[in-house]
Amino acid sequence: MDFKTILQEVYAEILRTKSKGQPASYIPELANINPDKFGIHFCSAQGNHYGLGDHQEKFSCQSIMKVITLCLAIKTEGEEIWKRIGVEPSGTPFNSLVQLEYEHGIPRNPFINAGALVVCDILLNQLDKPKEQFIEFVRRLALNSNIQYNNKVSASEKAHGYRNAALINMMKSFGNIENPIEEVLDFYYSICSIEMTCEELAQTFQLFANNGCIPSTKERVVTTSQSKRINAIMQCCGFYDEAGEFSFKVGLPGKSGVGGGIVAVCPGKYTVAVWSPRLNKK
Repeated sequence: MDFKTILQEVYAEILRTKSKGQPASYIPELANINPDKFGIHFCSAQGNHYGLGDHQEKFSCQSIMKVITLCLAIKTEGEEIWKRIGVEPSGTPFNSLVQLEYEHGIPRNPFINAGALVVCDILLNQLDKPKEQFIEFVRRLALNSNIQYNNKVSASEKAHGYRNAALINMMKSFGNIENPIEEVLDFYYSICSIEMTCEELAQTFQLFANNGCIPSTKERVVTTSQSKRINAIMQCCGFYDEAGEFSFKVGLPGKSGVGGGIVAVCPGKYTVAVWSPRLNKK
C-alpha cells in the first residue's frame, strides 16, 4: 500500500477545505490552542511511520485516554468490571445525566464520562499509586518515557467540572462509586490532561491492531479476546452519539477527545492519529 501518497493527498485536500467548528471552550486551557493546528500520523503493523503537519506537537488527549484506562482496568480486574458498566452505545451526549438516572447509576459504556469515572474508581481500588502507575503504563505502550500529565489543564477542567461532579454524585447515590468522590475526580481529570503527539498516540494504539501485544517489544498487554472487545467498544461507542455516523463513513474502531484528537485502528494493518482542535457539536 502506498500510504505516503494517500496521506499526502488527504492532507492536501483537507488544507483546501474551509475550516469548521471551534475548540472546546468549556475547558479554558483548551480554548487557548491555535484552532488551525492540523496533524496526521500513520503507523503500519510492520512499524513504518509517516506523519504530516503538526503530527509531532503535543496536545491534550482528553477522552482518548479512556481507552487506555479501560485497557488497564480489564488487565487488572478482568470481566468483573462489566458488573458496573455496560457496553451499549449511549445515543445521548457524553455527559448526560438523564440516562444515568433512568438506568440506576450504571453507565451505558466505559467511554461516556460516567463510565470513565467508574473505570477510574475501579483503578483506584487496584493500584497502590494510581497516578504514577497509570502514567508508567501509558509510557510503556507509547515506548516513550517523556509523556506527562498537564497540571494546568487538569486544574482548569476540575474548576469547571460541575457536570462531572453531578454524574459521580448520582452514581455514588446508587452505590456504583466506592472511593471518595474527590479522589476519583482528581484521578479522572489527571488522566484526561495527558499530552501526546499524533505519533505517540498512533504508537500507543498499536497493541489494539496487534491482538493485545506491543509489536516492537512483543509484550502481551491484554489477551486477544480482550483486545477484540476493546476494539468493538471503540467501534460502537468511541464517538458518543456520532458513533454510528463514524462507523458508516470510516468503518474503523476509534476514539475522539475534546482536545481535537482522533485515533483509529485497522486490526492487523495500521493505526492512524489525527489532530485538529476544531470540534463539531457532537
